[in-house]
Amino acid sequence: MSEAISIVVFLSVLFFFLGSGVWIGASLLATAIVGMFLFTSAPVGDAMAITIWGSQSSWTLTALPLFIWMGEILFRTKLSQTLFRGLTPFMGKLPGGLLHVNVGASAIFAAISGSSAATVATVGKMSIPELKKRDYPEKLIIGTLSGAGTLGLLIPPSISMIIYGVTVNESIAKLFMASMIPGLVLALCFMSYIAVWGLFNRDVSYKTPAMAFREKVTALLDLLPVLLLISGVIGSIYSGIATATEAAALGVLGSILLSLLQKTLDKDSFIESVLGAVRTSAMIMFILMGSGFLSLAMGFTGIPKALATTIVHWELSPFALIMILTVFYIFLGMFLDGISSIVLTMAVIEPMVRAAGIDMLWFGVYLMIVVEMAQITPPVGFNLFVLQGMTGKDIGYIARASMPMFFVMCGFVVILFLIPELATWLPETLSQTR
Repeated sequence: MSEAISIVVFLSVLFFFLGSGVWIGASLLATAIVGMFLFTSAPVGDAMAITIWGSQSSWTLTALPLFIWMGEILFRTKLSQTLFRGLTPFMGKLPGGLLHVNVGASAIFAAISGSSAATVATVGKMSIPELKKRDYPEKLIIGTLSGAGTLGLLIPPSISMIIYGVTVNESIAKLFMASMIPGLVLALCFMSYIAVWGLFNRDVSYKTPAMAFREKVTALLDLLPVLLLISGVIGSIYSGIATATEAAALGVLGSILLSLLQKTLDKDSFIESVLGAVRTSAMIMFILMGSGFLSLAMGFTGIPKALATTIVHWELSPFALIMILTVFYIFLGMFLDGISSIVLTMAVIEPMVRAAGIDMLWFGVYLMIVVEMAQITPPVGFNLFVLQGMTGKDIGYIARASMPMFFVMCGFVVILFLIPELATWLPETLSQTR
């Protein structure tokens, strides 16, 4: 009974602060302070200082600002033009035409930035006007871009995956390995939806540009430096040559060299990239501070242990547990961003997932997918906000355009559960070969 009262108090205080417009990190800290005062006799100031320092002093977290900075640098290059021009010759003839470029370009940029919103903004900046000019249906343009942009959370190096790994104390390199194949398969699922739409809508006319062989070769060569950068960063991690942090540093160096080659890096763009990385990193670190202290406060009350014990007593099958958690995270994602959803819930969710015998690498991949869904669900769907600013359409229109991709992701969760080897095979294989 005492745990139930504690849960009600924590949730009431948290939603009060969030509803008042207080920053998420500050809301988490304030909720933890209230909980500590009400339910424990521990010194709040000392507990806060120790917990915050402990949550921020992880060496693994240094990869986070580096990968963010890498994405910020490339965001200011001619990358969006390069991606569109490089992929057009290979995807224009598929059923659905150049809509596939939204998915392909998003998958490539996701492997660079690790951010969903940055992926949508970068790819959309070029693809939306180009596809409109070629008479593609606007609803399909927005919907495919919104859904494919979520790949930034799954395809490594993923910022959210780094945070998950630090939170549950799992290897970042193994998590990156686990998410590679599911990320590519999800991209193929998006492209399959586009292909099916194209086959059933052959009467819809859209213009696919004809390109000479020389133009195709030139477009491919433009794409080569980006592909080499991705291969270098991800390959150095998978081969064991570099840790995630060292690979992130290599990625920053490579992105600076690439932007210098493209002559897009000047003093102003360099400063903007640094400030952008600092702002994003500080926001994430603030959320991690608040979530770490809130987890401690809830731990004092026994809430995580009580909930985990209750779930175990229900004797749910792993499938039933995953379905319940899917609905829970989709609902939570309507009000919180992906990173906040992860750090806020892991203190409670991790014990029950481990108790159910679910592999934490597999669960990390699953979690990224359901958090991706939150990026395209109103009222707080960040991809929707980005697209609203780019297209001028209302949130309702963009959300409706994104719904098919939402259902594709729901279907992929079932596929991932039925074929867990999609996530577990690569890390297991690479671990055995080392």
